[in-house]
Amino acid sequence: MTQLKLKSEIKELFNRIKELDRRVVIVFLAVAMLQTISFYFTQRRFFRENLFEQFQDFSNPYLLEYLYWFVGDFFTFFILGIIIIKFGFREKLSDFGLQIGDAKTGLSISVIFISVMIVLIWFVSATPDFAEKYPHLSGAKPDWNTLLIYEAGMLLYMFAWEFIWRGFMLFGLEKKFGNYAVLMQMIPFVILHNGKPFLETFGAIFGGIALGILALRTRSIYYCVVTHIGVMFSIDLISTLRFRANDYGIGLSSVINLLKQIF
Repeated sequence: MTQLKLKSEIKELFNRIKELDRRVVIVFLAVAMLQTISFYFTQRRFFRENLFEQFQDFSNPYLLEYLYWFVGDFFTFFILGIIIIKFGFREKLSDFGLQIGDAKTGLSISVIFISVMIVLIWFVSATPDFAEKYPHLSGAKPDWNTLLIYEAGMLLYMFAWEFIWRGFMLFGLEKKFGNYAVLMQMIPFVILHNGKPFLETFGAIFGGIALGILALRTRSIYYCVVTHIGVMFSIDLISTLRFRANDYGIGLSSVINLLKQIF
């Protein structure tokens, strides 16, 4: 009797599995697997524990540590992601946000959002504690070349980051869940911010939703990339300038003083 019941349960399980939406299952499993690969093999921690000593003679091993993370996650999230789309779904990459889309709307929203954020960043960064946290590679503050290389790597990382959440996951779930896909992709996005400064993590809730809406509205991830990297670069640049000038004021004189650090 127990054996018959077990067979019946197994049969019922397989029947339920067959009823699942193949596309949705692949999206959820792929995101889980790719994030697991990222967590264990492409993070800075892996480089620090397994590769750091081999690059002690490198002029800036800490920069290399960040580049390993940026390039590693680009390969994991973007390259493997598009392979799944092409050979798993057999669909066009443009269906997952890799297209120009509504450029007029996308660029307009990006410019407005970044402009507003720069003003907010200016006031929030007016404390040494905040400015000390950015950029995350502290060695980038005193050296412009290091900062530029770091930001270039960050751009690569942000492209892959936006693709996996606002491209692969969002558009992959949209057909089944509609606009709820915006909230679904926001959850892991916020969770992965845990451990970062509180304001950045809390802001990821609204940022994840806003970027999801932007991607759906424009049918493209490109404007999400522009917006996200624009905000992060602004934080890093303003924090670096404040550090270099040792100026944490918010008035016009502080603006002029910080600009002198560039020119």
